[in-house]
Amino acid sequence: MGGIGRFRARYLGLCCNGGACTDLTESVPPTDESDTRKSTVFFSYSREDQARAIPIIGLIQDAGFSTWWDGMLEGGERFSRSTEEALDRAKAVVVLWSKTSVQSHWVHDEATRGRDRGILIPLSLDGTDPPLGFGQFQVINLAKSKMDSSDTEILRMLRAIAASHRAVLNVPAPPTKTGLTFNRRWALGGGVAAVAGAAGFAIWKADLFGGSSTRNSVAVLPFDNLSGDPEQRYFSDGLASEIRSNLSRNALLEIVGQTSSNQFRDRKGNIQSIARELKVSFLLDGNVQRVGDKVKIAVELTDGRSGTNKWSKIFERQLSDIFAVQSEIASAVAGALSAAMDESSAGKKALQVGGTRSLTAFDAYLRGRELFESHIDEASERAALAKLEQAIAIDPDYAAARALRSRTLAVIANQYASAVERKALYADAVTEAQRAAKAAPNFAPAYAALGYALFYGRLDAAAARKPYEQAYTLAKSDVDVLSRYAVYCARTGRFVAAETAINRAAILDPLNSTMFKSAGNIKYAAKAYQEAIGFGRKALALNPQRSTLHGDIGNAYLMLGDLDKAQAEFALETNTLLALAGNAIIAQKKGARGRAKAALSALISEHGDNALYQQAQILAQWGDKEDAFAALEKAYDVADSGLVYLLNDPFLDPLRDDPRYKALLGQLKFV
Repeated sequence: MGGIGRFRARYLGLCCNGGACTDLTESVPPTDESDTRKSTVFFSYSREDQARAIPIIGLIQDAGFSTWWDGMLEGGERFSRSTEEALDRAKAVVVLWSKTSVQSHWVHDEATRGRDRGILIPLSLDGTDPPLGFGQFQVINLAKSKMDSSDTEILRMLRAIAASHRAVLNVPAPPTKTGLTFNRRWALGGGVAAVAGAAGFAIWKADLFGGSSTRNSVAVLPFDNLSGDPEQRYFSDGLASEIRSNLSRNALLEIVGQTSSNQFRDRKGNIQSIARELKVSFLLDGNVQRVGDKVKIAVELTDGRSGTNKWSKIFERQLSDIFAVQSEIASAVAGALSAAMDESSAGKKALQVGGTRSLTAFDAYLRGRELFESHIDEASERAALAKLEQAIAIDPDYAAARALRSRTLAVIANQYASAVERKALYADAVTEAQRAAKAAPNFAPAYAALGYALFYGRLDAAAARKPYEQAYTLAKSDVDVLSRYAVYCARTGRFVAAETAINRAAILDPLNSTMFKSAGNIKYAAKAYQEAIGFGRKALALNPQRSTLHGDIGNAYLMLGDLDKAQAEFALETNTLLALAGNAIIAQKKGARGRAKAALSALISEHGDNALYQQAQILAQWGDKEDAFAALEKAYDVADSGLVYLLNDPFLDPLRDDPRYKALLGQLKFV
């Protein structure tokens, strides 16, 4: 501690420019290194390197970032509760690799936490390479560093830390010969300059990854259907999706999500331009020809930077060998990227977790998934249900089919079912997800489906947490799992965990409007309304026809008090649950009581008991407290999934101090 104190004193006492010195101690509040509750940077190193680590920690703190390191522990074991809390709170995990630290289990554990959360910043003290499992991150080499604020590598480190805080690092002019010009807060430009907003997630790993992609980042493009039958596209799409899922289970690879990858179905643009847009280093492309009981699959892994082929192969097999081919392709891609992947039978089983060995069941599942992902209408959802039930009838242990059936049941319950049917559908969804998890205990989508059904169907926020956490732990590269986990965390008030998950999802699926819609919803729940609007605009830019986005933006404008802009957004919204509710609130605020009542009547007429939660929002904003609570109580009785918004819905702020509101939060297990 004393070393850092002396180091900081060199910079924080005086700021001299051209011979004129100013005392900064009044304008810059001192950082209390003993107060770990404020730290946002976690610094991991080997105790043998402490003397050389302390100046680096000092530079980070002098740049304005509160830093936790184990010198702050007053007693107890190193990996104590204090350490856990600091890791969970951190926005950046800085790891100092060296000849000694690569042998340290503690450093490995802490680095793994940073890697899995997507906030790892690796340094090399003596030129030592990171251990196996961390090679996909570009290391900042401090072996020849001068260890001062003007050093190029130190600046790279500080830029990476600033990026993890969504801040811009403003580098001051080089110090003159007449004096030191270093200000403790120069890293934050006189205050953090946030880059989140209309530009979406603009940092994309910043300087840490050379500006764009990691070395082991891959996009699996949709495979071409060469079968001569357009109806067979479900099979080529499904095969690409299964390979993508297999690859995403390898923690050493970064796999772009399906939505973003499928934007390039028609192959518009050359390899390099596609790789740049998806921010990946490699593209996996292919084609599938299915004739009778035979299948021919050609795949090619291409370097997105140079456009050169890294690996390619043609498989001509019996259709019954399709599962072995999937695993072989995934293993070969990982091997080509020098990722450490177990080639044993156990490793291959892990790749196929949740799958089947029945070709007929697999075919039915792929057809069901294609229908589910089409999102056309209730008929397509029920057709998907039928195909999935067919797959399950053939192979009752087909976890992927059961998990997707659970999700389909939840969609039908949420969007199409009457109040009477809803409870039965959600109960079936819970049971189906539990069966999926039992059939494949390491299959993340099963737990995500269970968490969703428990939260939105059973309205039990506490029960949903364990399966959501299990899903997140098992599949931190599955964008669908990440986004659903992020939204759940936001709904339950855990905004740091929500932002960590959605940031990673947006990086892995940068052209998917859902990621930015979810990011906007998270900001809205946290009452960061201007940022919520920015993410909503980004989602609209990616998918201008998407329902609910204008409504989301309109709600944020309403909370900001800009009624005219809110009304303009609701006029563009096709989802009448959102539009009518918003218009009813705006009309009342503008004194147009008649129009307000007409909008509420239209909402009730069109949606009936499926709009009970929206009725409560309107009535709360109108000041009709008793009627608002009556609507909420009825919504609870019919299991209206809108109640998942209850904890942090600003439309219900007028009700929060009422004991009935707190009692309802307890019923939903929010508290």
